[in-house]
Amino acid sequence: QVQLVESGGGLVRPGGSLRLSCAASDTIRGAIARSWYRQAPGKQRELVATLTSGGSTNYADSVKGRFAITRDNAKNTMYLQMNSLKPEDTAVYYCNTRATMRTYWGQGTQVTVSS
Repeated sequence: QVQLVESGGGLVRPGGSLRLSCAASDTIRGAIARSWYRQAPGKQRELVATLTSGGSTNYADSVKGRFAITRDNAKNTMYLQMNSLKPEDTAVYYCNTRATMRTYWGQGTQVTVSS
């Protein structure tokens, strides 16, 4: 069974940057879209960014112009580059791959933005 493993979270000051990684243990066949979600304490999980199999990207309004989702096919890894981080970006970030047969989730990585 394919597993997704996130890394790259941590503590960063406001205005700083982090790059999250999501490595798949194997190729996911029939992948339709790859996304990053986040969940802050006491809030619902929200969609942050999506990269479709066709190469299109979509972002939540709150992160447009600051975050970028990319993928390295050779490494079976996707990334979320986060710049100009704000305290309200603090959350657990999850990667997600939606395929024709099922949806895969990572275990989450904590991002804390604080001075």
